[in-house]
Amino acid sequence: MTSGAAKADRKMKLSLFMTGDGNYHMAGWRLPGSTNDAGQNIQRWIDAAQAIERAKLDMLFIADAASPPGTDDLATQSLTARIDRMDPIPILAAVAMTTKNLGLASTMSTTYLEPYNLARTMASLDHVSGGRAAWNIVTGSNKDDALQFSRESHAPHGERYERAEEFVDVVRGVWDSYDDDAFPRDKESGVYLRPDKAHFLNHKGKHFRVRGPSAVPRSPQGHPVLIQAGSSEPGMNISARVADIAFTSQSALKTAKTFYDNLKSRCDRFGRRPEDLLVMPGALLFMADTESEAQEKYDKLNSLIPLKVAMQRLTQNLGGVDLSKFDLDKPLPDIPTNNARVSSVESYLTISRREGLTLRQMAMRSAAAKHHWTIIGSVKQVADELEAWFREGAADGFNILPSDVPGAIAGLADKLAPELRRRGLFREEYEGKTLRENLGLKRPADLSTRASAARGA
Repeated sequence: MTSGAAKADRKMKLSLFMTGDGNYHMAGWRLPGSTNDAGQNIQRWIDAAQAIERAKLDMLFIADAASPPGTDDLATQSLTARIDRMDPIPILAAVAMTTKNLGLASTMSTTYLEPYNLARTMASLDHVSGGRAAWNIVTGSNKDDALQFSRESHAPHGERYERAEEFVDVVRGVWDSYDDDAFPRDKESGVYLRPDKAHFLNHKGKHFRVRGPSAVPRSPQGHPVLIQAGSSEPGMNISARVADIAFTSQSALKTAKTFYDNLKSRCDRFGRRPEDLLVMPGALLFMADTESEAQEKYDKLNSLIPLKVAMQRLTQNLGGVDLSKFDLDKPLPDIPTNNARVSSVESYLTISRREGLTLRQMAMRSAAAKHHWTIIGSVKQVADELEAWFREGAADGFNILPSDVPGAIAGLADKLAPELRRRGLFREEYEGKTLRENLGLKRPADLSTRASAARGA
């Protein structure tokens, strides 16, 4: 029995995973009633966050890339909403002021930022939200990002992950600049900070030199929650070593369970327990009162995707491989994993072989859900599928990808969450005030406490 299946009373964790324009499906913005301006309309984000908080979901999780993708072909990109996205941090700061319990997660790249800035930003969001911040660690896969940061091309995969390992350690070190009781702020004595409770990092590594301390006191969670989104070998090792949540793309129960067991088994080598790391695959839901209605919605959305848009997205998701020389109605050819998207290419090839998809069909599937798990059915059927993965030890919860906003959010909040709750799989109320408390994750002790524990004091 896996660690995930062993605890009968454990509850499923649920997050809403939103892209910059809100709709995950490439044509989601085109449905009547769907959001088509979330890239600039903060109220749409607040409405979505409040809806999922009423349903007791764990997090609003915003995907991001620094640069809009596909700008080499603006004629094709102009038929999508992908070019329209605000910075996630101001969005989450605004959402923090209008919610009380919901976790707030942002994707931020280790390749195009500096660790001190990121550490300060995320600690600030944790303070602003009262302990609800999370950082999704990525090395980036959008080749256009490099061109915005004085680089000709994306750094090699191995180099990016080497930098990411050091980056994450520096961020965690900056977060440990002060003990929990470092700031008495005593008006009578005039002592604002206790110097003995401050810690200089003095990091000197291959990629970074950071002295510290931080400009931000230790945040409510100690460390904001860490999410890691890579499924390559280096990505899995970062997850096992430091992450609180692994966001992964899995499309079949068997392979999802293998990934889950593999990742959990790595925790021990880093002195961690399997339960210290939650595995939350992405799931794109097409849900309605009946399976036929859900299928109709899926087909309708797919009919709104121009083929050239689908092909552009698949090209991007395969790392820029030229697909024009291949027959659209023959199987997806073997494509070598490249610098940008190692695990993604492998996932696409696996799906194509398993489902017998042609290149055309794979492009349309990619435009709908990338390489994530797609579920089409009634509320009961969707709940059955999620429950099977959860009980079989293939997931601790799911990042729900909304095909269209607000329609898919309403279905998630008003129908699916209550059905999972009825089955005893999902919470009735939030367990605590911070995201760590609601996820059942330990709060990292401050440096002095850890040092005392190490000495056996």
